[in-house]
Amino acid sequence: MNHSTIKSLNIGTAKDQNFFGKTITTGICKEPVTAPVQATGTGFIGDGIYNTKFHGGEDKAICVYPHKHLAHWQKVLERPLPSAPFGENISLTKLDENNVHIGDVFKIGTAMVQISQPRQPCKTLALRYNKPDFVKMVVKSGFTGWYLRVLGGGMIQQGDTCILISADPDKVSISFANKVMHHDRKNRAAIQKILKLKALSVSWQESLQELHAKAS
Repeated sequence: MNHSTIKSLNIGTAKDQNFFGKTITTGICKEPVTAPVQATGTGFIGDGIYNTKFHGGEDKAICVYPHKHLAHWQKVLERPLPSAPFGENISLTKLDENNVHIGDVFKIGTAMVQISQPRQPCKTLALRYNKPDFVKMVVKSGFTGWYLRVLGGGMIQQGDTCILISADPDKVSISFANKVMHHDRKNRAAIQKILKLKALSVSWQESLQELHAKAS
């Protein structure tokens, strides 16, 4: 699978949100836009990040989530899903965690992007849906989505085709990386395989280096 289509392009600024009686400041509640949006090295113009410790930056400029997973979560949550239910900037058809790899380079609109790491679900998702175990559910499912770094800025909009330009030769899928990080944490050989990837984000390098040291 070497191409897909943007089903939804979503942006939003960080603001106070009330989730089931608890108010937090977050940028997770994004809304779809149909006009072209400029993608830069740190994300989309007009998009906002509040918790910069875990989100945003050059390695995590754009959050992507496979559109095919949304039906599963609507069934699990037993409610209609809001726009950008995982706080994703881009919802894509066809591609998922099994058929994309860390280091893959894509052209979307006039921008050039590269997969840098899986998306790691955070407690804000649990608060948004009032399910304390939701992070564990997402990790168990493997339906995490992933992050992109922007190699070359450009305009992106809903309906654009995401075209594979360069497949990473090591073929480390997002699913494989998730399995090692969350379920196979003592597998030193697998950890080393991921750590060798030049495109791997700094935060995942640090986390996997810690895992590798503990597994020795």
